[in-house]
Amino acid sequence: MSNTQLNGEDFISWLDFERDEIDAILEAAHDLKRRQIRGEKQTNVLPAKSLFMLFYNTSLRTRNSFEAGMTQLGGHAHFLQPGAVYTPALEGEEEAYSTERVSDVARVLSEMGDAISIRIYGDKTDWQYGKGYKILQEFASWGSVPIINMEDDGYHPCQALADVMTMQEKMGKDLSGKKFTMSWAYSGSVEKPLSVPQSAVISAATMGMDVTLAHPEGLDLDSDVLDATEKRAKKHGGDFEIVHDMEEGFADADVVYPKSWTLQPTDGSTADLDKAREVFEDNKDWITTRDKMALTNDAYYMHCLPADRGMEVTDEVIDGPNSVVFQEAGNRLHAQKGLLSLLLS
Repeated sequence: MSNTQLNGEDFISWLDFERDEIDAILEAAHDLKRRQIRGEKQTNVLPAKSLFMLFYNTSLRTRNSFEAGMTQLGGHAHFLQPGAVYTPALEGEEEAYSTERVSDVARVLSEMGDAISIRIYGDKTDWQYGKGYKILQEFASWGSVPIINMEDDGYHPCQALADVMTMQEKMGKDLSGKKFTMSWAYSGSVEKPLSVPQSAVISAATMGMDVTLAHPEGLDLDSDVLDATEKRAKKHGGDFEIVHDMEEGFADADVVYPKSWTLQPTDGSTADLDKAREVFEDNKDWITTRDKMALTNDAYYMHCLPADRGMEVTDEVIDGPNSVVFQEAGNRLHAQKGLLSLLLS
C-alpha cells in the first residue's frame, strides 16, 4: 500500500484499521530500524515536521520514543504538560484562566504543527472509563492534523505496534497459529488502566494468533473490546478464549504478557479503587515465576514496563533469557517512527 493511504489519518485504536494498514505501518517500522542499524540517514523522512505531545500523565518510554523518533526523522517534538499550558478541557468542564476548551486547543495546534499526540487516563479522567477516549475523539473532531493516541483509558495502540514488531523479530513475520496469552498479574498499586491488555488482545487477534486472556473472576475487560477481539480472531484465522486460572493460561503459550489492570466499570461510572484493592489482595499468587514459565512452550516474556518486580514478576523471569521487555521497549522508537513516517509524510 502507498504512504498516501495513511497520510493524515488519526491513530487512536487498532479497531480503526484493517490488517493491511497495520502491516504497512509495521513494514515501515522494520525498514526504518534496519536503516538505523546500517547507519543510514533518516532526517530526510520528516524534515521540519512538528509533533505536539500533550501529556496529562507521566511517561518514560512513550515520551522519549516519540521525541527521539521525530528528531531522528528530521522533525521536532514539543512536550506539553497541563499546568505549563492551559489544560484542555471538554465543554462544560472549563475553569476560568486555567483551562481551554479542547476544540480551541486542537484548532490552534493544527495551525502550528503537523500532528498532535495525547496521553490521558486514570486519575486525569477521574477514573471514568471512556473519558480519555472521548477527549481524543474531541481533538480528532476539531483538529485538522493527525491525532495520535499515546494511551488513553481503553487503548494503547502504539505499545501494541511495538509488541507485534518484537514478536515478529523473534518468531517471524507470520504470527498466525502462535499462542499469545495476555494475563492479569498482581500489583501493589491498583491504579492500572485497561489500555495495554485491551490493545494487546486486539493486536494479537489482528495478526491471526491464538489469543488467551487470563484473569481472576471479576477483573473483566470491556465487553465491546472482547467482542471485537473475537471477531478479529475469526477473521484472521485465530482463536480467542478467556480463562480464570493463570497456569491454564500459560500452558503451551508461545508468548506471555502478564500485566496488572484495575477493577474498572466500563459503563462510564467511576472505578471503586478500594474494592479493587480487596480483589488484588485476594490474588497475590498471580505472579510470573520460573515455575509458571515452565508450563509454556518456552515462551517469550513480554511487558510494557514499568513492571512491578516481586509482584507482577520475579527478577529471574524479567531478567532471564526469555524476557524481551527491553527489546520491546526499544521498539517503541522504531514502531512510532514507522507510524509517523506514514501519517505525516
